[in-house]
Amino acid sequence: MAFLLAHLHCLPLSLRYVSVLRKIPVQNLPAAMRFSTCRARFGETGRGRDEYVGEKKNPTDDPRVNDLGRAIEDEYAMIRTTYATPKHPIVLAHGLMGFDEFKLIPGNLFPGIHYWRGIAEALRQNNIEVIIASVPASGSVEERAFKLGQDIAAKAKGKSVNIIAHSMGGLDARYMISRLKPKNVEVLSLTTIATPHRGSPFADFVFNEIGERWVPRAYRIIEKLGFGTGAFTQLTTSYMNEDFNPKTPDLPGVRYFSYGAMARPKVWSAFYGPQKVVERTEGSNDGLVSVESARWGMYKGTLVDVTHLDLINWTNRVRWWFWRVFGNERKFNAIAFYLDIADMLAKEGL
Repeated sequence: MAFLLAHLHCLPLSLRYVSVLRKIPVQNLPAAMRFSTCRARFGETGRGRDEYVGEKKNPTDDPRVNDLGRAIEDEYAMIRTTYATPKHPIVLAHGLMGFDEFKLIPGNLFPGIHYWRGIAEALRQNNIEVIIASVPASGSVEERAFKLGQDIAAKAKGKSVNIIAHSMGGLDARYMISRLKPKNVEVLSLTTIATPHRGSPFADFVFNEIGERWVPRAYRIIEKLGFGTGAFTQLTTSYMNEDFNPKTPDLPGVRYFSYGAMARPKVWSAFYGPQKVVERTEGSNDGLVSVESARWGMYKGTLVDVTHLDLINWTNRVRWWFWRVFGNERKFNAIAFYLDIADMLAKEGL
């Protein structure tokens, strides 16, 4: 499921799918669009493919990481015995294509799939009140932020809250805090995790590859699948830097923290291609969002060898099993990471 979710980011580029759905022969598509998989174009980075697959480069050698904060390599490998508990509830705000709980089969016979896989439960076991927000999966920031405010107002019942947001959820929260300022919602802090505060070059790449002529057709396909389309252009670097950020200043009195991540996915990973695209222009990234773009407010550090989905505990269990077989140790546990964020909030008096 995590693999499929990752590929939703690549959907507009999977032009074989578009060709079938729209009954357009592939040979009639513009030359730049004739690719059957997301990886077909991603490899054209000016470096040989073997350099990426076989190289043993230390990720922290990238000067951008050292410029933007500390590299966190194994600090969250294990869950500690004790963590401090913050005074106020924590709101979990999901990213693009996210959800609270998704059930393949309606009813209670089979368990649902949770976006915050095991994370909310772990926080609650540490006596933390957790509110899980649910906003339109691919709606615009404005739509998502409005629903986020509604969820907090209804579930927090007047209590001040700390928001922890993954990916686009951080943009929703910033918009809500700065521009909507909903009644009965008091936000003490916002911690963003791999949020594209300055957009993502991968979003730019997708729109450049599709071309203006084909965007409406791609949108119609997405809408037929039941999803909105407002989010996509808002994740481009031009929109974030020229429109969103100038109009969405931080609100005085709210504490802003952020984390970024970086990885070098293997060739079989859904993030292999997108990581190359982002790396070309912004350096180290988690497969979708660069370290540079993730930095906002007080930057707490860069998680090393962690992908965009690892950050919400959607780690490929098969991958880790093979790694253990060959003597590699797992260096990142998402539950330990979120417990530590809560611990940090508690120590900040929040």
